[in-house]
Amino acid sequence: MNTTVIIKASANKNGNTQKIINHFNTDNSVDVIDLLDYTIGHFDYNFKNAKDDFLPLMKRIAEQYETVIFATPVYWYTMSGHLKVFFDRLSDLLHYQKDLGRKLRGKNMAMMSNSGENDRRDGFDMPFIESAKYLGMNYLGDIHVWFNSEDNTIHNEAIGKLENFKNSLSK
Repeated sequence: MNTTVIIKASANKNGNTQKIINHFNTDNSVDVIDLLDYTIGHFDYNFKNAKDDFLPLMKRIAEQYETVIFATPVYWYTMSGHLKVFFDRLSDLLHYQKDLGRKLRGKNMAMMSNSGENDRRDGFDMPFIESAKYLGMNYLGDIHVWFNSEDNTIHNEAIGKLENFKNSLSK
């Protein structure tokens, strides 16, 4: 069983985020969970969405994986809306399902972002770093991948960085 999972959070099932995941996971050494396959409602202080797919998914993640890698395109200078909703729902684990939230302590988190150019802004990684700290997880780092404008393939420089990132996670 794989101990690492990529949480894919893109509005495009077969877009550039999938391209970086395919390149990262050529050996199928990590599992991939696509948030488009789940119904996850927004955070609600009254936990009205407690019966959606979020809690069963988080239970699976907490029980099966040691490392969670979030993969997101850069939309309007930040993570995708799908991932923001997922992150907001982590609040359920701090109030409503504390025991499940505690299972994340000591686990690892990392992040892969992508956009058409090498233009990710400073601070993009802050929600990931701070969320890892808050949840008691180890933040292993992040990578930004960009694409060639001519043919929409991963830029050669980004390929090298992505491979270095993957190697750093396996140490």
